This record gives sequence, C-alpha cells and structure tokens, in this order.
Amino acid sequence: MSWSISLGRIAGSEVRMHLTFLILLAWIFIAQYIAGGAAVAAESVLFIIAVFACVVAHEFGHALAARRYGISTPDITLLPIGGLARLSRMPEKPSEEIVIAIAGPLVNVVIAAVLILYLGGQVDPMAVAEIENPEPGFLTRLAAVNIFLVVFNLIPAFPMDGGRVLRALLAFRMGRRQATEIAARIGQGLAFVFGFLGLISGNAILVFIAIFVFLAAAGEAGQVGMRETVRGVTVDSAMVRAYETLNMQATIDDATEALIRTTQREFPVVDGGGRLRGFLGRDAMIGALKASGPTTPVIDVMARDVPVVWQGQSLDAALKLMNEAQAAEVGVVDRDQRLVGYVSRENLAEFMMIEDAGPPSPDASPWQGAARQD
Repeated sequence: MSWSISLGRIAGSEVRMHLTFLILLAWIFIAQYIAGGAAVAAESVLFIIAVFACVVAHEFGHALAARRYGISTPDITLLPIGGLARLSRMPEKPSEEIVIAIAGPLVNVVIAAVLILYLGGQVDPMAVAEIENPEPGFLTRLAAVNIFLVVFNLIPAFPMDGGRVLRALLAFRMGRRQATEIAARIGQGLAFVFGFLGLISGNAILVFIAIFVFLAAAGEAGQVGMRETVRGVTVDSAMVRAYETLNMQATIDDATEALIRTTQREFPVVDGGGRLRGFLGRDAMIGALKASGPTTPVIDVMARDVPVVWQGQSLDAALKLMNEAQAAEVGVVDRDQRLVGYVSRENLAEFMMIEDAGPPSPDASPWQGAARQD
C-alpha cells in the first residue's frame, strides 16, 4: 500500500504503518497535551499504541489461520481506523473463510479474557465509551476496547469479519458472487447508518469508517464478480494482441513518441529475442521526463519483474498473479518465452464490461469465439 512505511517482518508478514496513522498519533498528543499536559498526552499515545498492538494481533490471527490453508499474508498495514491484512488469495471454500474470519476476533477474546482475569474481573465494558478518560485505568480500558473489537467485528455486515462469516454461510446455499453481493449490500446499508450517526453527533471518525466500509464492500463485491466472470476463460480471450514495444536501448524520448503515435498507456520493453524485460507506463514515463530528461534509458525507469503466464493459461491465473504482485500488467508468453500479448487492468475491465453485458451477437463482439477451459 502506498504512503506506508515498513516496521519489520513478523512470521513471514511485513508489518507496515500508513502515514495517516502518524497523523492520528500527533493529533491525539496535541489534543491531550492542551487538555492535561505532557504526562496525559504521553499516556494517551501509549494507550493508542497498545490498542493498535491488539489490532495487529487480531490481523495475525487471520494470517495464521489463512496459512493453515496455504494462503500467505504478504503484509499487514496499520490504518487510523484499524488494520488491514492482505491475503495472497481469498479462500475458495466457505468453511475456510469462516475459520479465517473468526480467528481475528478470537485473538481479541483471548486478550480481553487475560486482562479481565488479571484485573480480578473488575472491568466495565462501557469504559470504551470514555476511552479518552484515564480514570478507569490503562488495562481496564484496554480490556474494554478488546471487547468492543470483538462485538464490532462480528457485526454481520461486509467487509467486517461478521460479514465474511455471513457471506460464507450464504455461499453454502448459493453462488459466491450472489452471496457476496448480499453481504456487500448489508455492509453498505450499515455504512449509511454509521455516516448518519457520525454526522448528527459530529463524530468525524465514524463518518470516515462509514466511507471506508461502503467503498470496501463495493470493492470486494467487484473483485469477486471479476473472479467469477474470468473463471474458465483463457488469457488469450482478453489479452492485448496489437501493441508496440520498446527495445532495451530505447530512451524516454522514444517512449514519448510512441505514446503520442499510439493509443497505448503502457509499453512492453523486450530484448532482441522478444522476451519481456519490463513495462513502462505513462506516469513513469512522464515522471522520468521531468526528473532526468528525454535521454533517460527506459530500462532505468521501467517496472521490472513483471509476472507472466503461458499462452493458453486461464485468465483467473493471470488475475491472481496481478493481485499478488500488485502489478498493473501481466505478460503472456509462448513456449519459447517470447511475448505474444499482455493483460492490463484497463483492458481487463473492458473485458468484464463486455462479458457482463450478456451473450454477444455473432457479428458484434471481439470476444466471439473466446476459448473456455472445462
């Protein structure tokens, strides 16, 4: 995720912190310093750090459960509204998704139980309503926050953990796509409730959460719909076949000429044998033109280690590689590893729109005759 910095690796996953999280800490410190002085401000910041340590533990609960099914977690990012664990792929079986979804809240259950036992059972869950008030005590408030995290995450609305459990339960009786759409609509409905409550109470954080939930629900529904649409379709059906390439000796000046001459937004960079060495996108091209001039070699600014698939492989495999590598393009190569086409997010979206439009007429669609795998 952009605008984030690495804090290190734990159990094979990189823990990252979004820069907006630092803004949250600074805002809390300044507000509490004005209200109660340096000691109160320092305690408030330490408390927020402790809360987010529990959030990280929650996300590692998901990650460790996912590892049981062969799903890796490349990174976990701390955001002002919580944590985000990025799985290399989503579980296909509903039973697996239920286990992975519940694993996170179970971590918070354990943390809360340990703290409550240590405090002798003297914990008021309502302490979370006055989280900025230090009077109940550091550990009491931390236990209350973990109880809140369990309850909040188990609300059956996508994309929260409870919504994922709901989607998995629905998927036992219907298709994954339909189950996702129902869970996403519930999540978006809840987002409107959050936004309304945030507006009438003046709670900006609640409004921000509402926006995040709404967009995340829509995004997840779109991704699942895309995966269902491309299932069984070969990459040959959606790849770009007519394109210009840049050679290894090309400069940014050559690339800008090709950008003006064609309608392409990205250009494969190939060697003398026609093998893919990288991709140069329009934004990288313009950035290099401003920073180092038109004589800059394209090999200095191109995106390297572009994932590739074999000609005839499934489009689903290309999509998975694209998501795992967070790449903008996937190259398609023949058995001699020469580039024969590529799939970009833009032409993949166009393919999706055509597929969703319904069965094409014999004379009207460029996708007519698309090969499908059994």
